[in-house]
Amino acid sequence: MFFSKTPEPAQRALGSLRGQLLRWLLIPLTVLVVINSVSAYRNALDAADLAYDRSLLASARALAERVTVANGHVVVDVPYVALDSFETDALGRLYYKVSGIHGEFVSGYEDLPPVPKDLKRSDIYPALVRFYHANYRGTPVRIAALLDPVYDDSMRGIALIQVGESLEARRELSRRILIDTVWRQAALVAAAAVLAWIAVRFVLRPLMRLTDEVAHRAPTDLSGFDANGVHRELRPMVAAMNDYMGRLDALIAGQRRFIADASHQLRTPLTVLKTQAELALRANDAAAMRDIVEGIARTTDSTVHLANRLLTLARADHGLAEGEMGPVSLSEITRSVALELAPQALAGKLDLSLEADTEVGMRGNALLLHEMAANLLDNAIRYTPPLGKVAVRVASREGVALLEIEDSGCGIAQADRERVFEPFYRAPGAQQRNGGGAGLGLAIVRDIVELHHGAIRLDDGAYGGLKVTLRFPV
Repeated sequence: MFFSKTPEPAQRALGSLRGQLLRWLLIPLTVLVVINSVSAYRNALDAADLAYDRSLLASARALAERVTVANGHVVVDVPYVALDSFETDALGRLYYKVSGIHGEFVSGYEDLPPVPKDLKRSDIYPALVRFYHANYRGTPVRIAALLDPVYDDSMRGIALIQVGESLEARRELSRRILIDTVWRQAALVAAAAVLAWIAVRFVLRPLMRLTDEVAHRAPTDLSGFDANGVHRELRPMVAAMNDYMGRLDALIAGQRRFIADASHQLRTPLTVLKTQAELALRANDAAAMRDIVEGIARTTDSTVHLANRLLTLARADHGLAEGEMGPVSLSEITRSVALELAPQALAGKLDLSLEADTEVGMRGNALLLHEMAANLLDNAIRYTPPLGKVAVRVASREGVALLEIEDSGCGIAQADRERVFEPFYRAPGAQQRNGGGAGLGLAIVRDIVELHHGAIRLDDGAYGGLKVTLRFPV
């Protein structure tokens, strides 16, 4: 049964770094400028209202000075030309109304809108004045209502003086303030955009140089880049690139070395096969022919074994994908390997023992772990003399999966225990004991152990031979 993995959606390509930086700089700046313009515009309107309200209050006070009491009635003697002297802008029109102490109409525009109820007195001026907006004859106006005490010997009370002004002048001033504010802020944004573009272009120059250096570098040049040529924030990226190229260089060098060693190792058996085949073609005796064919079969078996070892080593060098890893039982894998190699141990008259806990689990690849255990046990059986002893132990201790293989064979000298993990290297004692080996077993074991984040150690065994200890995280 096969399962297809749903392909992940392709990641959308990122746009220009320069464009993104400019957008992240200019868009917030534009928003702040708009907010600042609105705030400045409102502050300017408040200042304009304050100035024009002061003019309205001055007009109302001028009228109040002409309000008197005559024959028990409130009267006012104010020609319009007197009000015109307080007008500050030709675009505005002034209206006024004077009411007596009982609210009766005295002078001015009788239909001027009344003061709204519950309208609070202005705290800006010491006078008893209130300001409000209204519509008068289809035109919006701003009105100042001043309470003015009036009295004589016959009466005493408070008169109401209202002075209204159309808003054309205020609106024109507001438009001028708005246009001036927007123009200045737009010029500020434009200047900031130009400066930001120049700054971003200058700041990104080292990154562009690094890009050109990467683009024009030869495919075989895997040397590192100079991290001092870029900014501090980009140095970790350059360091990561250098580290990656270093690992890539080591991988390519290992592959080249592996190909060279593999071709050298395969050339000998293939040459032997060709020679044996030529001898078989020239042989006339059936017995001699049979001996040659048997030699060809043995050479073929040895070549197949070598090729399988080379493929296993290449796979271990290449690494494992995450999907190839899963929960496995190290005890079950080791038990299976021991059963497979038991006939070989029996043929060599060896005492093969297995001590395994019921369940020692870990995360790994079952096929590679099987190959690892088979290599180690095969080596122990091959290099242990007859009537010798080989012990295999699997246990779980303190969060670690432990595999030990101990034998009473020839062992490995202390000076060779590091080199035996190199591909195609064989210790002198191993060559004397088994001249047909390829020198790949421990190299394969080391790579498989590293793929599973484990550790391998070679020690002198209690039986006089070699003790191999493997540790894996559970």
